[in-house]
Amino acid sequence: MSVPLLKIGVVLSTMAMITNWMSQTLPSLVGLNTTKLSAASGGTLDRSTGVLPTNPEESWQVYSSAQDSEGRCICTVVAPQQTMCSRDARTKQLRQLLEKVQNMSQSIEVLDRRTQRDLQYVEKMENQMKGLESKFKQVEESHKQHLARQFKAIKAKMDELRPLIPVLEEYKADAKLVLQFKEEVQNLTSVLNELQEEIGAYDYDELQSRVSNLEERLRACMQKLACGKLTGISDPVTIKTSGSRFGSWMTDPLAPEGDNRVWYMDGYHNNRFVREYKSMADFMNTDNFTSHRLPHPWSGTGQVVYNGSIYFNKFQSHIVIRFDLRTEAILRTRSLDYAGYNNMYHYAWGGHSDIDLMVDESGLWAVYATNQNAGNIVISKLDPVSLQILQTWNTSYPKRSAGEAFIICGTLYVTNGYSGGTKVHYAYQTNASTYEYIDIPFQNKYSHISMLDYNPKDRALYAWNNGHQTLYNVTLFHVIRSDEL
Repeated sequence: MSVPLLKIGVVLSTMAMITNWMSQTLPSLVGLNTTKLSAASGGTLDRSTGVLPTNPEESWQVYSSAQDSEGRCICTVVAPQQTMCSRDARTKQLRQLLEKVQNMSQSIEVLDRRTQRDLQYVEKMENQMKGLESKFKQVEESHKQHLARQFKAIKAKMDELRPLIPVLEEYKADAKLVLQFKEEVQNLTSVLNELQEEIGAYDYDELQSRVSNLEERLRACMQKLACGKLTGISDPVTIKTSGSRFGSWMTDPLAPEGDNRVWYMDGYHNNRFVREYKSMADFMNTDNFTSHRLPHPWSGTGQVVYNGSIYFNKFQSHIVIRFDLRTEAILRTRSLDYAGYNNMYHYAWGGHSDIDLMVDESGLWAVYATNQNAGNIVISKLDPVSLQILQTWNTSYPKRSAGEAFIICGTLYVTNGYSGGTKVHYAYQTNASTYEYIDIPFQNKYSHISMLDYNPKDRALYAWNNGHQTLYNVTLFHVIRSDEL
């Protein structure tokens, strides 16, 4: 039963009680009991005996009776008050009834106030119950959504793990390959031991051929182990804070053992001085450096040092120059035909970054854009000696939309921006001429990246971020595909 019906029920019940009471009381008002006079009966009354009125105000009552000398009866009667009559009695009873009705009316008012108070309490409780019901529904929906999110996360994790199954199978095959290498090495060792005992009993040319073949296959296996797919980038490590907002710094991935020199180029145009620091420690802690003057100013921040030479884009041109840092002479120049320059197809941050040179495990690369490819990124593999273009790939990614880019194991990785929140979200595989959109978080600590290059020797990314020189470690997922022996 709802609250308004409860209130109506209480009022109707009270009215029924009043009606029942009045139906029992009013008949007595219509036929009021009349008061009879008390008369003497059966003989003479004692003169000294008196009958007091039961209610002298309402009826005639005999007070006393006697006989006079003549034998007549003399009675003393108490008469009712002159102001009272049978109608007065009814009036009094009606007044009493009115008082009772007024009392009941007051009781009803008290009851009504209590009912109103109880009604307000019930309404308050009803609102609280509704609120609790709403909260229960929200908790139930939130629980369902939480379960759905957990299910989605588990499903995504399973989707990530599913591709590992064939990779594990390939690792099994690679383990067999390593065992076979081990057996061949043992066989060759056995043959060499026998040769020491019996000179001339074995064909030296055949033996040398087997050793050379095994060496080549081992090197190929090691090269495969060095490469992989980018799966993660660490938080940055700040090496130094120096220079302007834009610039580049690097080490030589093909430098011989013990050569730890750092190369430093401040600015992105109209500058031709390259600093050489003897080691990373000198670069971090001192300002002791040797300065090299280039024959032409560079353009952008896409320079690289590779095998003792610095490769850079000549300012306001699409010419790439190879400059020997030991002899300080130009070894080779080459034009990248149709490549945009002079801020025609730069990265999103600008800075004459039209032509970006980079290196990976396989050699030297150039990343740029052309009108023929509608301003989208073009990747060219260069011969590091002659600067001749060996192969070119046209992508569908607009170069002006790219924040920065770098190459690892023949795959070009592109960031979605250069300031604020940044991630690596595009990858183009040159070995398969395919691309995919990825989502690898990338912490942009100082909010303005103007240079990002990979060093295959250090397995790290070098970055220039708003006047800070930083390093990022990378995580590569190795996929080994063994060829038939």
